This record gives sequence, structure tokens and C-alpha cells, in this order.
Amino acid sequence: MKTSPKKSGMTFHDLVLSIKGVHEQCLVQATKAVNISLTLRNWMIGYQILEYEQGGLDRANYGSRVIEKLASTLHKEIDQCYTGRYLRLCRQLYEVYPQIGKSVISKSDTPQNWKSLISESSVKKPSLQAEYNFVPTEELIQQLSFTHFIELFKCENPLKRAFYEHECIRGNWSVRELKRQIVTLYFERSGLSKNKKKLAALVAQKAQTDKPEFTVRDPYIFEFLGLKPQEVMGESHLEDALLDRLQEFLLELGHGFCFEARQKRILLDDEHAFVDLVFYHRILKCHVLIELKADEFKHEHVGQLNTYVNWYRKNAMSPGDNPPVGILLCTRKNHAKIEYALAGMDNKLFVKKYQLELPKKEEIQKFLEAQM
Repeated sequence: MKTSPKKSGMTFHDLVLSIKGVHEQCLVQATKAVNISLTLRNWMIGYQILEYEQGGLDRANYGSRVIEKLASTLHKEIDQCYTGRYLRLCRQLYEVYPQIGKSVISKSDTPQNWKSLISESSVKKPSLQAEYNFVPTEELIQQLSFTHFIELFKCENPLKRAFYEHECIRGNWSVRELKRQIVTLYFERSGLSKNKKKLAALVAQKAQTDKPEFTVRDPYIFEFLGLKPQEVMGESHLEDALLDRLQEFLLELGHGFCFEARQKRILLDDEHAFVDLVFYHRILKCHVLIELKADEFKHEHVGQLNTYVNWYRKNAMSPGDNPPVGILLCTRKNHAKIEYALAGMDNKLFVKKYQLELPKKEEIQKFLEAQM
């Protein structure tokens, strides 16, 4: 006797919502697990660096160059993410949050050699903000990413830092929102406000909250996972598709473009930025940076591109190179535009050659309009 399948009492719309819920819950859990591992790894790196600086057997051989030498070695042997700045941030994580060691030891899946390394030293060191520990350490690790911690480092006042820890977790703030609240002096405004609850409600109403899909795009996350920037940094399907075609188009023109990078990560002070496409032009002997905006032209686009061009001039030029140039492409029907950032190109002969060797405005405009 056959039995009929059990009815779920679910509509197709309910099914879609249910699957979306499962997907989002798993994404949250996976992102949280990666964030926790990254934080613990960086705390451990910071701990070991400080221990070596204070008692390493051959530390005298390196003196003040320990971080630079270590960064150079790790860059070759592990990954290019290990810069001097990154290692200093790891050390700062340990110095500001030594209490994380207790969580490292208490976790059942912590490697045994980690526990033996830190059990006798770091856990006994008091926290610099012990009297202001409003948020349990375990909750800090679970709710905040390493990039959140980097922003919190900037609060030297322990009470101020504890305030932002609490508010960040309570409001599920994104890193950008945490930074914005620190810069706009939310802590100080709260102290001066007579109606603190009203101020908190206004902040919560306007705050940008964290979403797992954007958290995964954190540069430290995809470096930790070994992902390439272009795998996670695409702003839209349209821009991704256009960049794919544009890359092929420029290489096929035969003007001397040599492809170098897609979504090239550069560090501007404490912020990461990503250049859409980077070429080296073998005839002009310079880098060509291309930014694509699936939008109409805006003045801030020029400022952004000019910043990238200036960064490349300062940090990426080799002897014999000409100054880098930038090409801004804004794509929207009837608004296809191209702007060349000519900053620093005062050599008339070079400019003339540049105008001959780079694609003509009409060529690129025709290409963009055809793609759109």
C-alpha cells in the first residue's frame, strides 16, 4: 500500500523564504567562524612577536628591524598580506586585548602548542582596560572582526574604547559605521547630551549595520582565506561583466597594454582601496589605471582616480618610468564619458605620444555604448 507524501502546508513563496533563511543563517555562522579564527590567529602572532622582542635569543641581531625583517620573510614564505603594518596591528591587538588569551586557552579546538605557549605568561598580564570591561571577552571575539578591532585601537582612552565596543555590538555596526561614529565624536556627544537615550535612538536609526555578505569582503578576511580580490570585490554584475570585456578590448587594441592586476589593492593610510584595472604600457613606460563606474559622471570619481594615480606615482614608479595616468569611464546611456587624469604629465613630447598611443575617446565610447 502506497502512502502519499506528507503535505508541508508550505507555499512556493514560503519555500523561497525558508531557503533564504537557511542560507543567511549559514552565512552568518561561517563568517563568524572565519572572523574568530582570524582574530585569534592575529592575537597569537602579536603575542609571539612581543615575546620575541622582549626575550628572543638572537633579537640583538635585528634590533629595531625585527618587524621589517619578519614581514619580508613571511611575505616570501606565506603570503604577501604580511606587511610591517599588518604585523604591528597584530602586536597591538595583543597589547590592547591581552585578556583574549583566556579565550584561546579555554577553546576546545585550540591547538595544544598554542595553549602551552601562552598559559604561563599572557593570561597573567592585566588588561589595560580591566576596569572598563563592559563586554565579556568571548562576546568581543564572536561579534567583532579584526577590522573592527583596528578602529577600536584608535581610541586610546580605555573608557572610550569600551563605550564603542558596547555600542558597536549592541547596534551590529559595520566597520564603516564604527569609524563614522568615532570620527563624529559619538562618545563625547553622549557625555554632553542631557537625553542620552534619545541620542542613542537617533544613532541607531541612522546606523549602517553589518551584513555577512559585506563582511566577507573585508580585505583581511579574503587574504586570510586565500581569495583573490576580484573574487569578492565586484560592485555589481554589470560592472564585473564590463570589466571583463574592457580588459579583453584594451589588450586586443595592440596599443602596448600589458595587463598587471584586477581590483588591485592599495593601502591609503588605514584604509584599503581597489583599482579596477591596472596595466603597464610598454611604449609609454608608465602604469595606466582604469576606473569604471556604472553610473553617470560625478566629480568625486575624478578625485578618487586622481588619488590612485598619485599613490602609484609615489609608491609604484621604477627608475625610468613616466608618471602613471588614469582613465575614468562612466557608463550610462547618453552619458558615456572618458576623463584622463594628466596629473604630473608636463612633458609636452610625452603628452603628445600619450595622445597617440592610448585609445581614442571615440574608440572607448563606441565600445561602451555597444556593450551597454
